[in-house]
Amino acid sequence: MKTERRLFVCTNQKSGVGEAVAKALEKELKHQHSKKLAPDGKQRVRVQTCNCLDLCKQCKKGPGAALIVYPEGHVYGNVKPGDAAELVADLGRAQP
Repeated sequence: MKTERRLFVCTNQKSGVGEAVAKALEKELKHQHSKKLAPDGKQRVRVQTCNCLDLCKQCKKGPGAALIVYPEGHVYGNVKPGDAAELVADLGRAQP
C-alpha cells in the first residue's frame, strides 16, 4: 500500500513567496526523492499550494511562507525557497 505525504504551502502572500517555495520544494523533491524519501517505492510526496492555511502567526516574523506536512501535521513558518533542500532532507529522516 502506498502512503502519501503532502506539503501544503500557503500562497496568500503579496510577495509571491509561497509560489516560489512550492516550486523550490518540487525541484528539490525530484533531486532527493528517489533514494532518500521513497527507497521502497511505497511513498509519494506531493506539493500542494493553497490560498490560506490560517497560520499567519507563523509568518509574521519574516518574508516566508507557511507550510504544513500531512499527515504528520508539522507546521513550518517563514519558509523561503532556499530552505527547500533542508526541509526535504528532514522529510527523508522522519518517515510517517
